[in-house]
Amino acid sequence: MTAHKAGRDITVLSDSLPVPGIGFLAVNAFVLHAREPVVVDTGLGLPDRDFLSTLGSVLDPGDVRWIWLTHPDRDHTGGLFALLAAAPKARIVTTYLGAGIMSTERPLPTDRVFLLNPGQSLDVGDRTLHAFRPPLYDNPATVGFYDGRSRTCFSSDCFGAPLPSAELAEGEDARAVGAEELRAAQLLWAAIDSPWVQMLEDRQFGPALTPVREMDPDLVLSVHLPPAAGLTGRMLDTLSLAPGADPFVGPDQAALERMLAGFEPGAGPGPDAGAPPGGAALGAGPAPRPASEEPPAPGRRATTPPVVA
Repeated sequence: MTAHKAGRDITVLSDSLPVPGIGFLAVNAFVLHAREPVVVDTGLGLPDRDFLSTLGSVLDPGDVRWIWLTHPDRDHTGGLFALLAAAPKARIVTTYLGAGIMSTERPLPTDRVFLLNPGQSLDVGDRTLHAFRPPLYDNPATVGFYDGRSRTCFSSDCFGAPLPSAELAEGEDARAVGAEELRAAQLLWAAIDSPWVQMLEDRQFGPALTPVREMDPDLVLSVHLPPAAGLTGRMLDTLSLAPGADPFVGPDQAALERMLAGFEPGAGPGPDAGAPPGGAALGAGPAPRPASEEPPAPGRRATTPPVVA
């Protein structure tokens, strides 16, 4: 996990995960250096990660006043309880549902929780943060926010994209990714992370994009994409295509076994080396359907669950 600046008063704590057959997925957290400092999500909880140490390189954890949990998935909560212990004045910003989900793992002290819904705002001393529901999400407790002072949209999972390398995924600028490559990767991520969008018609999904269009942020910070400056319009145009994108069909057991066989000592690269299980290239849409799998009936979409949540 490394730290780098995104604008004058935001630090990105960047990390990534390899997802076999998909690519490398950024897993970012953020520090908003407001008068009352805000940490946005807390990274991965893997044994070799030390979120608190990385945070401590840019801010004394004891100074943190708010922990904005965009939603309680495990790639957002890895350092949460360590940070709560190190930041005795900090409160977790989440929803009633988010607090309930978190409490199934470990009790949350009610005096450390601040419940905030989309459409409400939070005063952090020198600015007001405006909560909203991002257009795409995989968890019903998801709440992003817009900071008008820095003109930054914190979008949680929305606008994410698996990328070809860890270097790109942990990079400082999404513009380092080619326009067509980014478009394909964002549509792939939409199919993986928010498969429900494919049950909608374009006209039904369009209004969900309006709040971000009206914000017109200079910078979009997604947990699963490098910082995206000056790309808002283009990325919204990409998301508008999500309802009609191909559904993601993950590898089945036979594909997994072929992939694992390629990792055995002495095994040479197979015919699909470097490609996702099933042979599809990153960003090229779903893996081909096995011959034994019946296509969905007309008007219905495949419902095979994705590899990642």
